[in-house]
Amino acid sequence: MPRAKPMPKLPAEAYAIIEGRHSDPFHYLGLHPEDGTSVVRAFLPEASNVEAVGEHGEVARLDRVHDAGLFIGVLPNGSRHYQLRAKFGGNVVEFEDAYRFPPILTDFDLYLLGEGTHQRLYDKLGAHPMRLEGIDGIGFVVLAPNARRVSVVGDFNFWDARRHPMRVRGNGYWELFVPHAKAGDHYKFDMIGPHGHQLPQKSDPMAFASEVRPKTASIVFDEAHLPRPRPAPDGINALSAPMSIYEVHLGSWRRKNGNEWLTYRELAEQLPAYARDMGFTHLEFLPVSEHPFDGSWGYQPTGLYAPTSRFGTPGDFAALVDACHREGIAVLLDWVPGHFPDDPHGLGSFDGTALYEHANPLQGRHLDWGTLIYNYGRTEVTNFLVSNALFWLERYAIDGLRVDAVASMLYLDYSRPPGAWIPNQYGGRENIEAIAFLRRVNTELFARFPQATTAAEESTAWPQVSRPVEFGGLGFGYKWNMGWMHDTLNYISKDPIHRKHHHGDILFGLHYAFSENFILPLSHDEVVHGKRSILGRMPGDEWQRFANLRAYYSFMFGHPGKKLLFMGNEIAQSREWNHDQSLDWHLLDYKNHSGIQSLIRDLNRVYRAVPALHQMDCDPAGFEWLVTDDANRNVFAWLRKGIDAHARCLVIVNFSPNVYRNYRIPVPFAGKWKEVFNSDSAHYGGTNVGNIGEVHAVDGKPPELRLTIPPLAAIFLVPES
Repeated sequence: MPRAKPMPKLPAEAYAIIEGRHSDPFHYLGLHPEDGTSVVRAFLPEASNVEAVGEHGEVARLDRVHDAGLFIGVLPNGSRHYQLRAKFGGNVVEFEDAYRFPPILTDFDLYLLGEGTHQRLYDKLGAHPMRLEGIDGIGFVVLAPNARRVSVVGDFNFWDARRHPMRVRGNGYWELFVPHAKAGDHYKFDMIGPHGHQLPQKSDPMAFASEVRPKTASIVFDEAHLPRPRPAPDGINALSAPMSIYEVHLGSWRRKNGNEWLTYRELAEQLPAYARDMGFTHLEFLPVSEHPFDGSWGYQPTGLYAPTSRFGTPGDFAALVDACHREGIAVLLDWVPGHFPDDPHGLGSFDGTALYEHANPLQGRHLDWGTLIYNYGRTEVTNFLVSNALFWLERYAIDGLRVDAVASMLYLDYSRPPGAWIPNQYGGRENIEAIAFLRRVNTELFARFPQATTAAEESTAWPQVSRPVEFGGLGFGYKWNMGWMHDTLNYISKDPIHRKHHHGDILFGLHYAFSENFILPLSHDEVVHGKRSILGRMPGDEWQRFANLRAYYSFMFGHPGKKLLFMGNEIAQSREWNHDQSLDWHLLDYKNHSGIQSLIRDLNRVYRAVPALHQMDCDPAGFEWLVTDDANRNVFAWLRKGIDAHARCLVIVNFSPNVYRNYRIPVPFAGKWKEVFNSDSAHYGGTNVGNIGEVHAVDGKPPELRLTIPPLAAIFLVPES
């Protein structure tokens, strides 16, 4: 019996290929000129026979030189293009060799990536359909500077990490063009860590689409097929424009068939029209980036570049944005650059080291949330985040970003006990790198998209959050006024008889109301975790609770600052928000709840129609106190001013259950003042106490109105032209 032909002795890098630890497989695999011939090497673990077919049809058998599946053969000299023909079981397949194609990243790309200044990271990293040397396929690029080996695995290679090891380029970026891979293919990255250990397979940080949880694979998406939404109306984010934001969690606004999510397309048919009918100018979506845990509401994302697949495809999400713009509604996204979860498939310990996060848990882990904190001192990380902000505005025509948990980014000791944090280089608690990052993202965003806006959820007294970077600010367009929210909810929750002792809760907010460009938020955070619904905080019997709510909402719309209401607030939702079920739309069958909805609709209408209520929201010249000292009667009055000298609106709020008649208030103009809004209207569930639509100012210096002020109500009056 003849003896089997012995396997040839192989070089060390052949074993590195076989053992899946070669960092530059192109150096060994593919076609290589050697001694006047063209040597072809291929690693195909499941193949029994392999041939190389040259560009002129010449065929060369590749010998199996290792049982693991390493094949080597020789093509006639001069052959550069070739295909592989391999037998897998009973099937013979002819295909392109991934290791014969040129690099994907240019030297200029690598330079910008090294600097951390590549503004179009999403055009280069991730998975992109492309054509190289006339062959269609997918180019994969991922950052993993400390990995020993990175392979792309997916539908195109039976999830076998031995089939497509990638090559490392400068600064730790790994790349590979996989011929004949296509849009729709599922994939992940398989890595060997710096100490030679196998890592959990990772989703693509730059993926444009992902599987529906609990599955975690990334999906190749061809952005050439992404419809570009039409733009929102010009000037919709301007400081002088009305801004009334409807904050929505897409998974629980409405549901179908018992308790199923609406898709992006179904939401597009319902939500924008509802927002327009209610008079809102903006929709703000809780985070839509891919996230594994429903209960995080999107605030623990793992796929920052992928609209969550829970509700459909990227194209479906683009259709929702387009539908909003068609209705004249701008779209804001909650954006989470402050932290991320430690799910095994996500960014944590991505290449076996703390790549995106800080290695030291005193810097890199949130004690409250158990999440990881981005390392803003790494140029690759800030480039990844800044590019993501720009991505949503460019690809999906998003009109602005609300940045989550800014306070947790600004302070190194945020929610940490003494000794559990590391000071900055000056010994202070300020996160200097995070400050630089926030300034950079705002600077680059407004430079690229001057009509867009950003808003900071910042809960401390950090100065100049919404002031320009060149003047020492953080550069945001707006800041959420958390202090106003806390103080006024504290006031309104008191029984009216005790409110005189809390009069300052209303007055205090006007001391700093113009220190920032403020948004007044009644957000999702105020209707969860045992805080009760907004209605649930109102004191008194049923009539008083609804009257208090009407007065409070009216006070909000008459107060300086842009407006934000979380979904359900506009129908006086009775229970706290539950992300696992729809809002209680059946409440609109009851007059008190439908009355609140009508009130919000009319408040939005008046807010938009009366220039004095919005044009100078963020300018102290647009506000004048008229009554501040009537604590015993719980009455406040002020004048709102527009840009035009005669654009005025008188706002009077009575937070007591008493009717006050012949109440005197000075005004700037004599003549007739029209009552354009009264929250005590029977249309909203009130008692119809008021001024029969108008009142005449009595001559004097200054002129004076003598008014009837309804109980637990607000009235708005404007001078007749």
